[in-house]
Amino acid sequence: MGLTRRQAEILAYITQFTEVQGFAPTLQEVGDKFGLSSVATVHKHISNLVEKGYLLRSRRNSSRDLEVVDQRSEKPKLVRIPLLGTVAAGLPIEALAEHEEITLPEDWLGRGRTFALRVRGDSMIDEQIRNGDTVIVEAREMARNGETVIALVDGDSVTVKQYHREGASIRLQPANPAVPVLVLPENRVQVQGVVIGVLRRF
Repeated sequence: MGLTRRQAEILAYITQFTEVQGFAPTLQEVGDKFGLSSVATVHKHISNLVEKGYLLRSRRNSSRDLEVVDQRSEKPKLVRIPLLGTVAAGLPIEALAEHEEITLPEDWLGRGRTFALRVRGDSMIDEQIRNGDTVIVEAREMARNGETVIALVDGDSVTVKQYHREGASIRLQPANPAVPVLVLPENRVQVQGVVIGVLRRF
């Protein structure tokens, strides 16, 4: 698909910056370069470049997660994964089976079954998981300490938290000092998957 003049300028800047620095510019740096004071405006241009196949976002939601796609090679293959409902970034809530799908580049997939969940709440905001985001999840029943997991609590409610095993207990740690920590017997917590990516709309 064709590019607007501004999209072409931004793509050229990101390409040159990446070649010189070895990493991509931040959205703020792109905005400063073109006199765009709104990060949301920059994000819109970037999203259009991603949608048209000129840029990719890495699965880690860092500030320098842009990658320029080599237009001489094949376009990245897109796949569809299930959007299984809503997960709480706060106290556990019931996950809703909404039977939707979202489209992702194939290299975003986990090693096994991959699915997505919408996030409600702000208990993981210091890990850059915000209310309204969509998390990409690799289905797993085991997790390492410190990984961000989707946890089923008492068999009927789901939450997203950092996972820590402490003897016979599981600590579900929020990334927001205003939200209480959940420490539960291990038989009340079942890991459903590990978060491997975050999607956000501005």
